[in-house]
Amino acid sequence: MVFSGLTFLLLFLPLLLLLYFVRDNVRWRNGVLVVFSLIFYAWGEPVMVLLLVGTTFLHYFCARKIASTKNPLPRRLWLALAVFASLASLFWFKYAGFVFGTILGLPFKAPTLPIGISFYTFQILTYTIDVYRGRVRSQKHFFRLLLYVSCFPQLIAGPIVQYADVRKALGKRTVTTVDFGAGMQRFFVGLSKKVLIANVCGKALEECAAGAQPYSFAGAWLSGLLFTLQLYFDFSAYSDMAIGLGRVLGFTYRENFRYPYLSLSASEFWRRWHISLGAFFRDYVYIPLGGNRRGRLRTVLNLLIVWALTGLWHGAAWNFVLWGLYWFLLQQIDKQFESLWKRFPKALLWLGTFVLSLIGWVLFYHAEGLSGAGAHLGALFGVGTSGWIDAPTLAVLKRYALYLPIPLIGCFPLVPAIRRFFGTRERISGLYAPLAAVTAVLLGVVSLLFLIGQSYNPFIYFRF
Repeated sequence: MVFSGLTFLLLFLPLLLLLYFVRDNVRWRNGVLVVFSLIFYAWGEPVMVLLLVGTTFLHYFCARKIASTKNPLPRRLWLALAVFASLASLFWFKYAGFVFGTILGLPFKAPTLPIGISFYTFQILTYTIDVYRGRVRSQKHFFRLLLYVSCFPQLIAGPIVQYADVRKALGKRTVTTVDFGAGMQRFFVGLSKKVLIANVCGKALEECAAGAQPYSFAGAWLSGLLFTLQLYFDFSAYSDMAIGLGRVLGFTYRENFRYPYLSLSASEFWRRWHISLGAFFRDYVYIPLGGNRRGRLRTVLNLLIVWALTGLWHGAAWNFVLWGLYWFLLQQIDKQFESLWKRFPKALLWLGTFVLSLIGWVLFYHAEGLSGAGAHLGALFGVGTSGWIDAPTLAVLKRYALYLPIPLIGCFPLVPAIRRFFGTRERISGLYAPLAAVTAVLLGVVSLLFLIGQSYNPFIYFRF
């Protein structure tokens, strides 16, 4: 089940909200939310929901054992058991095929990858590790921990929510009319980004990719641009909807994107893109490895490990490993020439960073094999192309000529700019809130009408 599906919008969400707000009691609301979250997950993974529940129970049990003793050895053993079991499960489902089949060349049939296993594995690890560190107390109520892990808004595509950020809300939370209205507004904006921008870019990408192989020069750049835009609006839309629904239900989730395509450097890009993933690797991998406290060489090694793991986290393929190393190298270059970059015009830095991110996404996009990525990357620089332009690319440019500026403009912070515009003008400042609400509802209605008339509606980040 996906947020932009008609089943979710017309049946699941209305029924959930009706039952959720029938009683102003946190135990009732937690129960409703756990049941609906498990149904939401089981809709696409009827068997794998048992893995999710079992993983949660294991961490619940181990965390209680950790909290019940001050003896360092048992605490470490219980932590090791929880971490090992979760990472072993993640390895089996996501990486066993890559290791045994691709690297070792053994005959191996990879198991079906459970949806969202990367996200909920990282989330439950933050809980148990933080209990071990003494940052949070162990959760006494299993179903509250299950709610944290399975809560449907952020279950299958994030943002990655650390337990410490929501532990209080699991036991006590309120939802005001302001929270409900602002949350639904954020949800409708995310829905429109998904349906009206990401889906259209994805459809155009399919038409462009249907061209002759090898790529033409224009086809390589256009398909790279379309995927760059589709991925951003697809993933950020899901995060918007998750954050909005979280607020509707009484939870506060951190922002996951801050206009990453405005970045002036590779380092800045990753401070704006998938923020929750970066925070996880910083807090639970980079800092425990020593961070930047053990000298220059060790710092570089720690960053290399983090970026290799970041690439692998997205998928079990060489493309993702190289993609992670690509961003590692870009950030190392950034640090070496930081003083030099300051002399360049900001427009040039922005353009360079955007092009570098596009090149990275081309590598990311061709997860099915390095040969496809290599051919596409070569065509970006005029190597091995079928010519300057091919017929499908020309057809896409003509068909979407008036549409393409929309996602490009959407990469800029228009909403904050409009909010500031109204806020600095006393006579019309009071109009912003009602206009924003009406606009969001209209966007939601238009998105729903689009969904009724189309079948193309994937969430591409689910596969990562």
